[in-house]
Amino acid sequence: MDTSGVLGLFAELAADAGEKILEIYHDDFSVEYKHDNTPVTMADRLSNEIILRGLKKEYPGIPVLAEESADDPSRLLKEYCFIVDPLDGTKEFVSRNDEFTVNIALARNGVPVAGLIYVPVLGEFYYASENRGAFWHRGKEKEKPLRVSSRIGDIRLAVSRHHRTRELDMLIKKNRIRNIVVIGSAYKACLLARGDVEAYYRFGKTMEWDTAAMQVIVIEAGGIFMDMDGKPFVYNKPDPENPTGFYLVNRPENMLTY
Repeated sequence: MDTSGVLGLFAELAADAGEKILEIYHDDFSVEYKHDNTPVTMADRLSNEIILRGLKKEYPGIPVLAEESADDPSRLLKEYCFIVDPLDGTKEFVSRNDEFTVNIALARNGVPVAGLIYVPVLGEFYYASENRGAFWHRGKEKEKPLRVSSRIGDIRLAVSRHHRTRELDMLIKKNRIRNIVVIGSAYKACLLARGDVEAYYRFGKTMEWDTAAMQVIVIEAGGIFMDMDGKPFVYNKPDPENPTGFYLVNRPENMLTY
């Protein structure tokens, strides 16, 4: 399978989904809450429908693991699996702070090999495929290569708006971090891949659809993506929850003590 070729489809579907998301975003919408008390809106559901319909049309033999869809156990028997978060940062969407994304990835034998993150409000696409580098563009501009910062020391740390934990506060204090960039959703990984921050540490629960696209983008941009045990995440598991927190850094020298 051509892992770079699939990115064109991801971009097309993310743009279509993003158009529907923005249509709802700029209108009145209601918010419901799932069993785990996380918010969900019509934008999440309609984006999911658009992306899944497009993936299944072009690749009917590849199963999809998506946040807003019932699980398909047959995916565990397949070499490839699409992993989709149709609206990452629903809390950002509900807060209307513009910091939400559409995340689509392809995993092969448990490893993400292609991924795209789209930022609807900004019209920005970030994408990468295995061994072919990472790139981004805005609207119809020419694509630009993504490369992590070469900065060592006095790093800029990306921090979530809604997932600030005691462990993160201790990390900041212990490592004397002075430069903190508060930003929502998977856009934090885009900033790291673009060289605008040097680290992002996330403690606590995440799911495969939260991290698959960002992982391949950061790695192809020259960065490091590991779980808190120093191992890469495995995807298309029976339980799609990531077992630990994770961290992204631009260089080994900037790995923090926790």
